[in-house]
Amino acid sequence: MTSKTAQVATTKKTIAPKKGQPVSVPEVVTKKKNTAAKKKVKTPPAAKKSAVKAVTGVKHITFQLRFHTSFGQDLLILGDHPLLGNGQPEQAVPMQYFNEEYWVLTVPFETADCTGPVTYHYLLRNADGSIQHDWGNDKSFDPKSLKVTELHIIDTWNYAGYFENAFYTEPFTKVLLRSNAIHVKTKKVTSVSHILSVKTPLLQKGQTVCVLGSGNTFGYWDSSDPLLMSKDDGSDFYRIELNLSKENFPIAYKYGVYDTIAQRLVRYEDGNNRILHEASVKDKLMMVNDGFAVLPNNVWKGAGVAIPVFSIRTEHGLGVGEFTDLKKMVDWAVKAGLKMIQLLPVNDTTATHSWTDSYPYAAISAFALHPLYLNLDALVKDDVKLQKQINVEKAKLNALPEIDYEAVIGFKTKLIQKIYTAKGQDTLSSAGFQEYFEQNKHWLQSYAAFCYLRDQYGTVDFNQWPAYRHFNQQEIDFLTARESAAHTEIALHYYVQYQLHVQLKEATAYAHDHGIIVKGDIAIGVYRHGADAWQHPELYHMDAQAGAPPDDFAVAGQNWGFPTYNWQQMQADGFAWWKQRFEQMGYYFDAFRIDHILGFFRIWSIPMDAVEGILGRFVPAIPVHINEFQQRGISFDHHRFTKPFINDNILWELFGYDNELVKKEFLDYDGFGHYTLKPSFATQRKVETHFHTLEQDEQHEKVKKGLYNLISNVILFPAAENDHEHFHFRIGIENTSSYRYLDTHVQGLLKDLYVDYFYRRQDEFWKQEALQKLPALKRVTNMLICGEDLGMVPDCVPDVMKQLGLLSLEIQRMPKDPKKDFFHPNDAPYLSVVTPSTHDMSTIRGWWEEDRERIQQFYNHELGQWGEAPAYCEAWINQAIVLQHLYSPAMWAVFQLQDLLGMNAALRREDPNQERINIPANPKHYWRYRMHLSMEELMKEVSFTNELKGYIEASGRS
Repeated sequence: MTSKTAQVATTKKTIAPKKGQPVSVPEVVTKKKNTAAKKKVKTPPAAKKSAVKAVTGVKHITFQLRFHTSFGQDLLILGDHPLLGNGQPEQAVPMQYFNEEYWVLTVPFETADCTGPVTYHYLLRNADGSIQHDWGNDKSFDPKSLKVTELHIIDTWNYAGYFENAFYTEPFTKVLLRSNAIHVKTKKVTSVSHILSVKTPLLQKGQTVCVLGSGNTFGYWDSSDPLLMSKDDGSDFYRIELNLSKENFPIAYKYGVYDTIAQRLVRYEDGNNRILHEASVKDKLMMVNDGFAVLPNNVWKGAGVAIPVFSIRTEHGLGVGEFTDLKKMVDWAVKAGLKMIQLLPVNDTTATHSWTDSYPYAAISAFALHPLYLNLDALVKDDVKLQKQINVEKAKLNALPEIDYEAVIGFKTKLIQKIYTAKGQDTLSSAGFQEYFEQNKHWLQSYAAFCYLRDQYGTVDFNQWPAYRHFNQQEIDFLTARESAAHTEIALHYYVQYQLHVQLKEATAYAHDHGIIVKGDIAIGVYRHGADAWQHPELYHMDAQAGAPPDDFAVAGQNWGFPTYNWQQMQADGFAWWKQRFEQMGYYFDAFRIDHILGFFRIWSIPMDAVEGILGRFVPAIPVHINEFQQRGISFDHHRFTKPFINDNILWELFGYDNELVKKEFLDYDGFGHYTLKPSFATQRKVETHFHTLEQDEQHEKVKKGLYNLISNVILFPAAENDHEHFHFRIGIENTSSYRYLDTHVQGLLKDLYVDYFYRRQDEFWKQEALQKLPALKRVTNMLICGEDLGMVPDCVPDVMKQLGLLSLEIQRMPKDPKKDFFHPNDAPYLSVVTPSTHDMSTIRGWWEEDRERIQQFYNHELGQWGEAPAYCEAWINQAIVLQHLYSPAMWAVFQLQDLLGMNAALRREDPNQERINIPANPKHYWRYRMHLSMEELMKEVSFTNELKGYIEASGRS
């Protein structure tokens, strides 16, 4: 693939600038220029009117793409026109190899067949059949607007990984860079032979692109009066029309940056001169798309604050943050110099009507918003009675240091019902609601019916419903019809979702008006007993559980309980569900974080009979064949490798003096010094069920955990039931006593095969898995995408994310290089987000108190401090870590609000352990963190806010 700097062709006739200097013009050209100085023409004169044969429209179009291919690769073109494949990738039109630099395609064309502009892009087909897309949706032409019979388009491939592409996503074009755009008037020509187009995203306010070059039209490189280019609203390209019919070819030219206020050339683009080789011919137009101007493209940097909506505290809140409170967060972010507010998922999680619903990653709908975030005040402005009820509850709930989830959602549910009874029909009859309903009916109707049935039958588990357990669209149409007895109760959920939609849209629009973008979060999983799984069960593997392998934060792994995705089925319909999900995110957010993006490469899949994540394996994965053991000199013992290894020593290690009790109740002796689990306790789920009926005390918990460990004390899992030839390794075999009791030689041989299984054989396989999904999904949205690429990261992940221009997540205490103890923010790639902590971790201050030895190492080597590390994270230490991140080369530095407040000894919370949002190792964690300051109080802390703004500006993130 061509590099950006190789986009311009050079020949011996190229006029190249000296390093660090403007273009110098050869003496002979200078003399010619001087003799013509008095009649120099910057824009070609209008062509004289003459009687010519009437042009009937474009008859032929030639596409010429600059691209150097390797053996086995070929190029195709795809556009929204029947001659260009009609938008169907399988009908893309092959191009012809012209030479090492170009591929071409000429197609006959009938302008009359065109109703408007034609949009197209290129595809690269590799030798293995995989497809890469030329990025963007901005290549187009309008045949009806052209007065020629021949159109020749010279294009440049747009690699998705180019930094510049990030700046053409919505957060930049609609918010962050919007004010920089200016309108430049350019001189028009009546006879156009060439159109030049180029992109560059990071011009300052008052700047535009200009073009200079050899020849009379280009002014013989006169930098005092270059040709200015203009950019139309909605277009990414700077463009200029030229009449080069009287010029001598080839012509050398170069783009530059022009300051329209100071009226001077700021600089030339880097790299070699560009060359126009082909002269003008009558009734032929040359359109040249030069891709990106070669200018610095990694100089924009921004800072953001991460805060869950539920954590925002205001003086007039109802014990929890609401969508309307985002406006106050925006006001503070503006004063602090921040550019982004990053949120956790805001989807409805109402499964049990209890505090367990506080987990924001277990949404019962991937589309519906959570009623928790609805501001009631906005709905009862003219109802004094309801206002009083709300104010009484506010006084109690808003005084709490943490969220009382059940009290808040219980009160809101009752009040929403009263408001709906009084005003619901007016809202449901409005034009705004009708438009919203039609746009969202594909999920809203089924979600509302699901919520109604959940409450009618008293359970979210649709498998237990006496009726409607299997989704049937006709039955749901009948249930939700206006004539249905259930319609009023079902429409309550329409009403709530519409009001949430309006409030969140208003909040994000307010953010945009103040130059702030809002970043959302897409959870990797869906709730097992949610509306998505009910409506589309074919899209999920309901016989598996998604989770994560063991790490430093969860030594037994994580079991999220979500079903895994049936990617084959999703791919069959073009990932329609995912595309709808991305579209829904686009209603409210400018950017989003893909939770656990590694799941698009492979997911950690756990059997339904397991409780802990440690019994999972990656799916898909290439298994180990039984012959591989024999080839490596390993005598294969099926029972020894695939069954729990239990002897007296292991039982003593796990249970101590309780081992006799365990032998008696849970194990069978095999007569050879080993034990097996009784069938009634052979799985973790069976053990969990047994202990659930017993008293929840310390001894029972110890025995239960010990039995879990026995069950997971294996080395291999059969690839499938009754498959005796293919196996997957249990992760972390070296930590099992089963492995420890093997012969040392066998241990070494097994470990080699284990390393090959996890770190070598799967890499290309997982890469291709991701490339079947992620490019197709990225093409349906123009939001900025960040992937949460943490955990056990395959080697192929960075390359795929770089190819697609996805921002990575870099965390100081979680280095991706296993040879490093910490990641330094200064080593971050540009297309990344750096942060010192996330919602799944302790804050900077909390982390400082967790591991004394590790912190001492960090203090000396990462902070460069001598001596013993302080026992507590003093404000200056917190500040130093924040500054490290602000000065990182990463595009974004994002901080939890707690970490920003941690820089100020007077403002921060006394106990850092109260600032933690989630503990991943605890599946029953109660998500209830609230700011200890209200937004109104924070706004009054002018000194702190100005100090933070100063740091941000000094680091170049403003």
